[in-house]
Amino acid sequence: MKNELYLLKFEPILKEKIWGGSKLKSLFNKKTISDKTGESWEISDLENDTSIVSNGDLKGRSLKWLLEQYKEELVGKKVFENFGLKFPLLIKYIDAAENLSIQLHPNDKIAKEKHNSFGKTEMWYIMQADNDAELILGFEEPISKSRYVELVEKNELPDSLNKVKVNVGDAFIIPPGLVHAIGKGVVLAEIQQTSDVTYRIYDWDRETISGQKRELHTNLALEAIELSNKNGHKIDYAISNNSTSNIISSKYFKTNIVAIEGELTKDYSQIDCFFILMGVEGESFVHLENGNCEILKQGETLLIPALASKIKINSKGAKILEVSV
Repeated sequence: MKNELYLLKFEPILKEKIWGGSKLKSLFNKKTISDKTGESWEISDLENDTSIVSNGDLKGRSLKWLLEQYKEELVGKKVFENFGLKFPLLIKYIDAAENLSIQLHPNDKIAKEKHNSFGKTEMWYIMQADNDAELILGFEEPISKSRYVELVEKNELPDSLNKVKVNVGDAFIIPPGLVHAIGKGVVLAEIQQTSDVTYRIYDWDRETISGQKRELHTNLALEAIELSNKNGHKIDYAISNNSTSNIISSKYFKTNIVAIEGELTKDYSQIDCFFILMGVEGESFVHLENGNCEILKQGETLLIPALASKIKINSKGAKILEVSV
């Protein structure tokens, strides 16, 4: 007999990075002794990085196992028809103590042909930013492919790129092909397609501990790159207390922000899909109608199974990203 599904938490999968820092530990209490922890993968169905349940009767079970056992009860009928035994999203928190490499991602078509993978569209929500922290998003001016190749060969690519100052609460969409990088001093929540395909095109001339420079993917990037300077990557959205406000609805995911001070009931009975809650500010208590309750702190994540029809959230003041597909 299968256990009844409930509010699921997973063990964070912590990733050491050349640009990582200590804020995932100091801000979110992630269990790491390193000062180079760059990413906490909160929900992942990537091969060799499958999330493991950390709470309740299903503790120790993998996300893959949950999909096999519960199917549409976990993710929803339409999601299961479209994705089968593959969870469609990868959920992360990222701490950039130094600049990330300048990079871009392939679209679905290129990723399928070259890597047998989904493409990568992602969204960022800024959770903490040092003074003058910034992102790189596209080019200052449109450039030709030949000019781009020249900049890469001369090691002058950063001079042509568009820098954007950031503040807590800013949200950005990162479509395939967009040249981008998270700048030092930024902590953010990342929602993306389940893909780990990244084309690195500039890495600040830094070396690993072993004295090697990390691989660049110059030729692969040429086919996938967007060379215009299209802006609009920052998302304008409104927010009001004790309500749900949409940040973005794309073909890959829908992200709302839920601001709570007191109590809020969410009715999911007409929505046949899982929901992911990411605590981006404050602390809240999330209750399922069967009596199951979990605390959601800043930097934590909950998976609400598709069969849940209603949740109640209590908080003295919190903001939560609510993600579905």
